[in-house]
Amino acid sequence: MADSSFDVVSKVDKMEADNAVNQARKEVEQRYDFKNVGASVEWSGEKVLLKANTEERVKAILDVLESKFIKRGISLKSLDAGDPYASGKEFRLEVGLKQGIDQEAGKKINKLVRDEAPKSVKSQIQGDEVRVSSKSRDDLQATIALLKKADVDVDLQFVNFR
Repeated sequence: MADSSFDVVSKVDKMEADNAVNQARKEVEQRYDFKNVGASVEWSGEKVLLKANTEERVKAILDVLESKFIKRGISLKSLDAGDPYASGKEFRLEVGLKQGIDQEAGKKINKLVRDEAPKSVKSQIQGDEVRVSSKSRDDLQATIALLKKADVDVDLQFVNFR
């Protein structure tokens, strides 16, 4: 019997992220506490740019954006929010979306699988994803449960289970 396997990935659905940004933009435009403060939410290349006239207002806009991401089913682990910085008379905050598993997180997942998963399970890093394989599908499902409980600083999805 051939090995069964699955891939551990970290991807953000671009359409869901776009919908969340649009919902946040609409809410910011309509809320009374954001009137006449230059508050805005917009895409700037691959990042979301938040603008307002004070640092506190930019952080409040970030809260609105985070709530929209949660409602759309996107984990906050996928967001990479920087610190607010002054730009002229306004404050800006850039929020990036994390795509893929970096080397450090991949090594952490490999170590976790090697140490705590059933002994028949093997894992290897392939670019920005981790392939996990075993002869037993039950062992793979136990490994998925283990990784779901693990404290890894990236949002994990499990794809290509075969």
